Amino acid sequence: MNSFGQQFRVTLFGESHGPAIGAVIDGCPAGFHIKIDEIQEMLSRRRPGGSAIGTARNENDQIEFLSGLKDKCTLGSPIAFIIRNNDTREKDYSSLQHAFRPSHADYTYTAKYGLREVAGGGRSSARLTAPLVAAGAIAKQLLAEKNIHCFAYVSTIGHSNFEMPMQWAQDEASALAMLKKTDWLHAKIPCPDTTAQEAMLAAIETAAAKGDTIGGTINFYAAGMPAGLGEPLANKLSAQLAHAMTSINAVHGFEFGSGFAGSEMHGSEHNDSFESLTEKGVQTKSNFSGGIQGGVSNGMPIYGKVAFKPIASIRTAQALLNENGSLEELKIEGRHDACPVPRAVPIVEAHLALTLLDAYLQNRLSKW
Repeated sequence: MNSFGQQFRVTLFGESHGPAIGAVIDGCPAGFHIKIDEIQEMLSRRRPGGSAIGTARNENDQIEFLSGLKDKCTLGSPIAFIIRNNDTREKDYSSLQHAFRPSHADYTYTAKYGLREVAGGGRSSARLTAPLVAAGAIAKQLLAEKNIHCFAYVSTIGHSNFEMPMQWAQDEASALAMLKKTDWLHAKIPCPDTTAQEAMLAAIETAAAKGDTIGGTINFYAAGMPAGLGEPLANKLSAQLAHAMTSINAVHGFEFGSGFAGSEMHGSEHNDSFESLTEKGVQTKSNFSGGIQGGVSNGMPIYGKVAFKPIASIRTAQALLNENGSLEELKIEGRHDACPVPRAVPIVEAHLALTLLDAYLQNRLSKW
């Protein structure tokens, strides 16, 4: 299963330390002019080597289109592209040829396939999020044409957090005024609050200095949503979002709307009272539903949160399991982030955009 989506279908290929990674997009509407610079901007926010607090692996992540475009205009045929791997070091993983690292996919991939690509984890590497981000950047552009805008930002790293103002859940204008400011988006920690940025950065640096890693959360937000997207029962919009978000490397938690906090409320508190009926859907006094009711969008902003575990590759010695069943102490080599969260913001944005565009096309029966 290497594909995401039904109407807007993205199939990934490549391995972490192979010659290139890439994707094929099938179902992209014809006649749409792609802004290549916006794709590169989103890739740059995710790319390795772009920050002193991230991995030392340095990739320029330049996208190369092979098909589906003519003069940057979509043809309606499959769009294929590659991103070359230039900074690979297979030798860093030679000691792991017959050993399984704790909390990695080493053992599970071997159990499933009978073999695995050792260098960088192969297909299990977060390197494969790069083509997903590129596809998501295209999806974001298509959605923006319909006035649907997708954002994500760091909300927590360790015990440092930035709480989303509840006003954003009900009032798109106030949220868009903050989220469309791009100065914070290119900060070391992509969080709208500078004080929180400093505390989060300090938490990462402290963990890194100890040879350790740290996790956190990312909030996602979609404005301009029309009512009626999503399917009942098996393909609810909330279920599609959960599938997309939990497919991201290191994600261990997902919630939308009030999420787990809603379980502590009474129905009288949690119900979103109607305020008015608008052209795109309902306006409610609160938005604990997160813009989704019965698995279908209601026209209010969609928002939620994704939780990332600490990266499993730590620089302190730990016990590895050999293929013969014995344990040995080993220090993992290679280049790894101390925290997955800062570079994961465009990844969450991409998965949000891909899910919403696919739902939009399903609802419109592929008509753009």
